Amino acid sequence: MVGELINGALYVFPRPARRPATASTALGADINSRFHGPPKPPDRGGWRILFEPELHLSGDAYVPDVAGWRRERLPALPETAYLEVAPDWICEVLSPSTARHDRKLKLPAYAHEGVVWAWLVDPISRHVEVYRLADNHWVLEGTWGEDHPASAEARLTPFDSLAAARSGSEAISKYCEEPRRRWRGCIDAETTHLLRGAP
Repeated sequence: MVGELINGALYVFPRPARRPATASTALGADINSRFHGPPKPPDRGGWRILFEPELHLSGDAYVPDVAGWRRERLPALPETAYLEVAPDWICEVLSPSTARHDRKLKLPAYAHEGVVWAWLVDPISRHVEVYRLADNHWVLEGTWGEDHPASAEARLTPFDSLAAARSGSEAISKYCEEPRRRWRGCIDAETTHLLRGAP
């Protein structure tokens, strides 16, 4: 079970099912391998990436699926089992039982705490929504995945190198095809694979 305290109310959910668990593990591992650690040119490192960290913020407790801190904001991890510094980036993997909770309760709370970037990954409809905080409100930077137009400008900020920056047939053939089904989102090969929820 996963428990969270939001606006003073306790919410308890079962552990994620296979598809959301697979998506969050694969995505987190991919980001961790590229960005966790000291900065490395041209675009790697500089972050601390944690899976399901317990966050104690403004008297409430949250457990995002994956979260990241720029190392200048979190030079070292605390000895406690929880963190009291809001992440710079969070990712929530949606499921039928948590989607409304993540959107209606957690996203506004993350905005209030000053989280700068938020991803919502839906492994069932196979897409990712990328949000950026502006004036204390979330701005949708883009939605990519199945049933979304291919775009040479696809960005998965703040981890831009995860997104495909190709266009036309090259992007479709390399990143957006399955044997019997073509994806129209332009996400890189590893991210496309994890959004499929493959075991």
